[in-house]
Amino acid sequence: MEENKATYWSENLRLIFICLTIWFVVSFGLGLLLVEPLNEFRLGGYKLGFWFAQQGSIYAFLGLIFWYGAKMNKLDKKYHSED
Repeated sequence: MEENKATYWSENLRLIFICLTIWFVVSFGLGLLLVEPLNEFRLGGYKLGFWFAQQGSIYAFLGLIFWYGAKMNKLDKKYHSED
């Protein structure tokens, strides 16, 4: 039982690390560091760097929430902890 808890927690931490990495890359990387190269492209009339800083990061965060929720549901079923 304790081994299952440790494995469950390590898989949960892996998912959290993946989410934080994507969050960092989208918000800091695309929104701040790579804004000048991205501004050469346009999306919906706006420069792509500006779009990522304003809208794209929000869409990415919402996508991460739903992705994390789906993955955690699968993880809960795998370890029989659907409480």
